[in-house]
Amino acid sequence: MARRRRYSRDPLGLRRALSGLLLPGLVAAMALLAALALAGAQGAAALAERWQRGAAAAVTVQIPDADAARLQRAVAALRAMPEVASAQAMEPERLAALLRPWLGDAPAIAVPGVIELRLHNARTDPVLIGDRLASQVPGALVEAHGLWVQRLAALARSLQAIALGVLVLVAAVAAAVVAVGTRAGIAARRDAIEVLHGLGARDGDIAGRFARRLGLLAATGAVVGTGVAVPALALLADLAGPWVGAEGRLASLAGLPWAGLLTLPPVAFLVGWGTAQFTVRRWLRRLP
Repeated sequence: MARRRRYSRDPLGLRRALSGLLLPGLVAAMALLAALALAGAQGAAALAERWQRGAAAAVTVQIPDADAARLQRAVAALRAMPEVASAQAMEPERLAALLRPWLGDAPAIAVPGVIELRLHNARTDPVLIGDRLASQVPGALVEAHGLWVQRLAALARSLQAIALGVLVLVAAVAAAVVAVGTRAGIAARRDAIEVLHGLGARDGDIAGRFARRLGLLAATGAVVGTGVAVPALALLADLAGPWVGAEGRLASLAGLPWAGLLTLPPVAFLVGWGTAQFTVRRWLRRLP
C-alpha cells in the first residue's frame, strides 16, 4: 500500500529514472567553476582598485644635482602647494637599495634626489605641480604613474570580462548536461509518458514533473559545489590578504563574493527547470 501511494505521487517514476549522482556531480563541478570565476573577478577588481588608488595618488619628483639645501627647498615648495598631501625626500640608503639591482653598489653616474608625493586628489594634473616647482627649483622633474594606472584598469576589465565569459560557458554546459539527463529520463519512462499523454495529461503537467525533479537535482549539485568552493576560496583570500588590504581569517571570509555564491543554487534550479521544460515540451510535440 505504501509503495502504491508513493507511486501515485510520482506517476512517471522519475525518482527511479532520475536518481543517479551523475547529474548532481556534474552540476557541482560547474558550480565550483562558477564560484572560482566569481571570486576571481571580485579579487581582480579589488586588487586593481587598491593599486590604482595608491598609484594614481603617488607622484615622484626628481631633483638633478641635488644637495641638501636644494632638496629641502624643493620639499618646502611642494608642501606649500594645496594639492600636495605629503612630500618626503627619499633617504639615500633606500634610494641606493632600489637602484642596486641596475646600477650596483657604486653607480658611475650621479643619482638625482628623489621626493615622494601623495596628492589629495588623484585627478590632479602633475604637470601643473611640476611647472610651479620648476619655477622655484630649476630642473625639477615630476613623474606620475598614469600609464600604470591605465594598464591596471585594463587588466581588471579584461579579467572581469573573462570571468563573465566563464560564467556564461558554465551556464551553457550546465544546461546541456540537464538536457542530456532529461532525454535519458524520457527514454527510461517513454511508455509511461505515452500512456499518460494518451489519457489526456497536459504537456505542462508532464513537463512540470520533469522540471521540478531536474531542477532539484541541479540545485543540490550547486549547493555541494558551492560548499566545496567556500573553504578553498577562504584560503586563497587569506593568502591574498596582504595585497588587497584584508587581514585575518574573518576579513577573508567577509571578502568572499557571498551574494554571487548564494545565488548559484537558485540559478542552477532555474537552469535545470527551464531546460527540462523546454526539452520535454519539444519532445511531447512530436507525439501523435
